[in-house]
Amino acid sequence: MDNTPITGTSTAPAALGLLAGKVAFITGAGRGIGAAAARLFAREGARVLLAARTEAQLKTVAEEIRAAGGTANYVVCDLADATSVRAAVDRAVNLYGRLDIAFNNGATIQQPGPMDQMPEADFDHIYDVNLKGVWLAMVAEIAAIRTTAGTGAVVNNSSVGSLMGNPELPAYGAMKRAVNSLTESAAVTYGPEGIRVNAIAPGNTRTEMIRTWEQGSPGLRERLTAHTPLRRAADPQEIAQAAAWLLSDRSSYVTGTVLRVDGGARA
Repeated sequence: MDNTPITGTSTAPAALGLLAGKVAFITGAGRGIGAAAARLFAREGARVLLAARTEAQLKTVAEEIRAAGGTANYVVCDLADATSVRAAVDRAVNLYGRLDIAFNNGATIQQPGPMDQMPEADFDHIYDVNLKGVWLAMVAEIAAIRTTAGTGAVVNNSSVGSLMGNPELPAYGAMKRAVNSLTESAAVTYGPEGIRVNAIAPGNTRTEMIRTWEQGSPGLRERLTAHTPLRRAADPQEIAQAAAWLLSDRSSYVTGTVLRVDGGARA
């Protein structure tokens, strides 16, 4: 037998990207985890539609993706507005002819502090965006997946702050815990149709939201790092990687889970 290594061009087919051939809709895609997800999903072969409120940020990310050879468009979307959310999801179908996967990442911030010091208007706004906005998006996304691709997957971005008492961010944590429940209910409801629904629960991540919380609660990042076995914050792309896997066919038997991506903080 000749064991001489074979050199030259391989005849093996090139590996396909994790999300090759899929159309992806991503909320909160102008910065942070959402922008990292948009870049990653495009690199993995998806055609992406970016949605958020700030057009300048969306335009920048979409142009970066196109410059790298990916396919990306964007739509301005207010997650607290049902008409805006439905129009954004419809835009994905109109552009690309289908919807396969969605990452509901968009969220608004709460100023750190005890619940009795929180204005009612602030609570209502967090509810409108972080919980109702996810529900509105899921309803529109599932309808679009059902009528175009037929089967698909949705991932909601939750938080490890939803898995425990959260004295500094009580309303934010409460809405994210409700997102976990919506995720599980949707998984049970739409699993028979071949539509999988999961959530990720990120821990300390280097995002603008964490930096803003640090200003209102000095020392927050150090406290979070001290409670994280890996002793560091996540890069947004590390969180996006988890979402990409859950949206891909490689997680085809995973639904109804809330996956912690927290460096072991809740271990």
